[in-house]
Amino acid sequence: MTVCPLPAATPAAQGVDAAGVLALLDALEAEPDIEMHSLMVLRHGHVVAAGWWAPYAPERRHLLYSLSKSFTATAAAFALDDGLIGLDEPVLTHFPEFEADITDPRSRAMLIRHVATMSSGHLAETVDDAYGTDPAEPVRGFLLQPPQRDPGTVFAYNQPTTYTLAAILQKVTGQPLTEYLRPRLFDPLGIGEAAWLRDGTGRELGFSGLHLTTEDVARFGELYLRDGVWQGRRLLPEGWVAEASRAHVPTGGAMGGTDRQDWDQGYGIQFWRSRNGFRGDGAFGQFCLVLPEQDAVVVTTAATEEMQTLLNHVWKHLLPAFRPAPLPGAQDAALADRLARLALPPATGKAAPPERPEAWAGASFSPYGGVCADQPGLSGVEVTPGADGWTVTLGENGHRLGLALGTGGWAVAEEPLPVAVSGGWTDPDTLVVETLFLETPHRLVLTCSLPDRTFTARWRHAPLHRPPLGRLRAPLTPGPPA
Repeated sequence: MTVCPLPAATPAAQGVDAAGVLALLDALEAEPDIEMHSLMVLRHGHVVAAGWWAPYAPERRHLLYSLSKSFTATAAAFALDDGLIGLDEPVLTHFPEFEADITDPRSRAMLIRHVATMSSGHLAETVDDAYGTDPAEPVRGFLLQPPQRDPGTVFAYNQPTTYTLAAILQKVTGQPLTEYLRPRLFDPLGIGEAAWLRDGTGRELGFSGLHLTTEDVARFGELYLRDGVWQGRRLLPEGWVAEASRAHVPTGGAMGGTDRQDWDQGYGIQFWRSRNGFRGDGAFGQFCLVLPEQDAVVVTTAATEEMQTLLNHVWKHLLPAFRPAPLPGAQDAALADRLARLALPPATGKAAPPERPEAWAGASFSPYGGVCADQPGLSGVEVTPGADGWTVTLGENGHRLGLALGTGGWAVAEEPLPVAVSGGWTDPDTLVVETLFLETPHRLVLTCSLPDRTFTARWRHAPLHRPPLGRLRAPLTPGPPA
């Protein structure tokens, strides 16, 4: 499939003040708890700013976490249009094999509409209970959790609702979500390889686990900005975008915290309302912001728990940059130069031990305290020299992952999985290695202490699915269970 790039233009030509984008970059990079991986801004259908913080790159797919939900909703739109489902059908009609088990009247009354809008009647997340009750069939496990309120009356951010919707879609279509979406969404938009994590049932998760590039997400956002029309061709059913993006259920205070304004605007069909427009939203800063009033789309990939802060900076610096007419463009060149030079700073440390390299050569390390709390399966570390530099090998559940330190900066490797490694010896007795798992938001910081032959490993932001290290990548096709 030949994919045409999205049309590009200077910010000024599309009425965007480049100074505002520069101010946004300044603000985000000044935040110690926000690590940006990519930013793309579209205005009037044109890419006016796009940048990746090296070693992240344009062609790299990135784990979207719950931004995946918006793609599940889109699959539901096609299934509705194909006559395969109806929003007012009881969930149980698609799982007659559970009919005798599900006796709670509220569970029996739950409609597809309710799981699509996270208004199942539960008051809190049920994912652990659902998988814990029936690991072999999480839909049954979910339906065995009695809702505390009538379905349709209350919101709770609840992964099994989306999982159940995705299970219904895969059941009625007879296909994984990626296969069903390929001719209807991915190919028309020019989206390349899409990978979605599966669980032990073999289903694609639906609520999380989709890996796409930044530009893929931007194309998706542009489709929703254009009311489901792509290059003059209607892809989504007429009226779907308005239905999916309106607030179906209030969410005020539902996500907790004292500064969650953009989570208090209401929930649609697997889309959040925002103080400006609406959005697909994934953990750690994976955003697809659709801004109809500004005729714009903003996409970010990142690693942060300060997601409201990230949005606050977008609203503060970028929104005022959208102007009604073309501009002179005095800052366009400065912005283009800045975007081309974006990079995450490498970790500090010397590429070889400053003293006694023979003591480090072949040294083995055990978890400090006997177990690695952040990654319990990680049981040992070995450090070995080679012709091209030093290698740190991690042992986890019988598998080994070698990380080449290189000679400075980020050393990028594609096999056995895409990683970037940086670090070295901070003193004669201490080796610190930072590893970016490049198809995810995640960074592991490993510290080895020579005197006591122990190591610690901590996540900057722990993976939500808690997989083995070797699975921190876009899954192969067909993917292994998550």
